[in-house]
Amino acid sequence: RFVYGKRASPYEVLSEFTNRAGGSFSTEEVLPEMARVLAEGTGARQTQVWLRIGTELVPSAAHPGQPTGDRIPVEETATTIPSLPGFDRTAPVVHRGELLGALGATKPPNEPFTPAEEKLMSDLASQAGLVLRNVRLTSELMANLEELRASRQRLVTAQDDERRRLERNIHDGAQQQLVALSVKLRLASAMLDRDAEKTRQLLTELQAETTDAQENLRNLARGIFPPLLADQGLEAALDSQLRKVPLPVSLATDGIGRYPKEVESAVYFSCLEALQNVSKYANAGEAMISLSEENGSLVFSVQDDGIGFDPAKVKKGSGLQNISDRLEAIGGKLEIRSEPGRGTTLTGRIPVPARQSPPVGTPQMTQAPS
Repeated sequence: RFVYGKRASPYEVLSEFTNRAGGSFSTEEVLPEMARVLAEGTGARQTQVWLRIGTELVPSAAHPGQPTGDRIPVEETATTIPSLPGFDRTAPVVHRGELLGALGATKPPNEPFTPAEEKLMSDLASQAGLVLRNVRLTSELMANLEELRASRQRLVTAQDDERRRLERNIHDGAQQQLVALSVKLRLASAMLDRDAEKTRQLLTELQAETTDAQENLRNLARGIFPPLLADQGLEAALDSQLRKVPLPVSLATDGIGRYPKEVESAVYFSCLEALQNVSKYANAGEAMISLSEENGSLVFSVQDDGIGFDPAKVKKGSGLQNISDRLEAIGGKLEIRSEPGRGTTLTGRIPVPARQSPPVGTPQMTQAPS
């Protein structure tokens, strides 16, 4: 004690940590406190706590000072930890068979770890499991809340952008056409008694321009919500759009039916957004859309044979983010699989209500032949 100073016994360290972690510290304080009591109990000059997030061990707290080092990758099913550079002793934190984090400690070269100190570190890691699980759940919850706020803001922004686009299209397209038609109608009325032949020519032009204006308005309406989607469902609505895509696209469906309007709308516009991305960026020769119902979910995929990319290195563009936000807004999820040179597959899954089958023996209504 004269040389090294006062140190708590292993029992005192574990007792202090257990009592305080039970409620004396907030989520932000508990990991630094864990690093502190480990340092005091072992006499370590440096201790650190890692928290597992996804498939990485993230440096989250240290004593003294701030945590150092890079994130350490771990296997999804791992219960042991890899080498943690810079620390003499390490211990995995495992709870209910799941690796949740790790502890590390380093002592001066002339003061090796004693068996009691190594046992202290192991016991502290054993008791830290529930604490790290709670910290991780809180961190994930806060991250999800932040992503939810950002997703809502992106949806609002996208809706505002779409309204502005529609306003521009109506003003620059249909509205200008209708103004021109009105002018020509007044001109035809004025010419009717003076030049019948020119009036007939003008009326013929008006008929063609009226047809163009009607088609323009139909295209605007389809962009808001296609009537074919409401009337005949996803297969018919998507099939009608494929001929407008500047590359060959095949459509495969497997046992799909009709679904709530918000589900069909999300799948329809997500597929069109994905095809737009393929046309712009994939440099693909062909693409394929598939629709199926699997385990209570409507599943769609858009696959291309383009240049691909590395999803871990390339940030989601606005198109992919729009698809992801659209699906998450109704409880769905987007999966992206791609490799450089091997194309890209986007897969969306949306939970759907179970379709009701008629009871066995129930007569089916059929239309009598005319």
